[in-house]
Amino acid sequence: MQKVIYLNEAEDYTRYIDPKVVIHIRDGHTETFESYKNFTLFAFQIYDIRRPGKPANEVMVYLDHEDLFILCEGQRAYELVCALVTKEETNERVLWTFFRNLLKNDMDNLEDLECEVADAEMAAMVRFQNDYIRKIISYRKELLRLKRYYEQLDAVLDGLILNENSLLSQEGIRHFTILANRTTRYLENVLNLRDYVTQMREAYQAQIDIDQNNLMRFFTVITAVFLPLTLMVGWYGMNFTNMPELDSEYGYLIFILVSAFVCGALLLYFKKKKWF
Repeated sequence: MQKVIYLNEAEDYTRYIDPKVVIHIRDGHTETFESYKNFTLFAFQIYDIRRPGKPANEVMVYLDHEDLFILCEGQRAYELVCALVTKEETNERVLWTFFRNLLKNDMDNLEDLECEVADAEMAAMVRFQNDYIRKIISYRKELLRLKRYYEQLDAVLDGLILNENSLLSQEGIRHFTILANRTTRYLENVLNLRDYVTQMREAYQAQIDIDQNNLMRFFTVITAVFLPLTLMVGWYGMNFTNMPELDSEYGYLIFILVSAFVCGALLLYFKKKKWF
């Protein structure tokens, strides 16, 4: 029998499903992959990467020599699984078709995500964006979910390839090996993209630090330019009556010219040193 059912319907099929499985489901003791003498049981969180942000739902698969049951946690998982499962002659063929359809367009979606990340980085380089950090956090969160998703699939497919209870044929093992290699490549792409997003965050933070340093350098130059003028103003602000230049007809003009010369000389010096 080949059937897609809800998890809470497992007890209605005890004549096909091993009683151990029903007990595991009732007690919530489900592992990623378990291989018994007469059947295989595995569970994973199914995640539609074409709709990021949507919660994942648990899917459990029971496989023995005669039967294949795919048990879904909720309605959304049930509808997704039903759309992926097709009628085939053998259980291993149905299972292989299910995983093949599940991974069918993942490479295109990963490439779209990579392009979206690259476009966000380019936009941030052209102009400052206040929500850039929020985008990076969103990308990292999505990539973390994809990482966990492909790690689960990779573990499940590796367990099927081992075929400890001889439920699969040699041809089936070969087909599942192809899917396992594909899943490994997807996982590597996700890890590389996650490293790229991490580098984007570091580069953005470095750019912010550079801008802050340039701003501090600007204020330092302004302070250095006006510091001699402050000294001169403080000097002439003293209550002295016997300073010769105070009685000069051109004393005030000379003071203005000296101040302008000091400012100009300092600005030329800083310009030569490329401080601004």
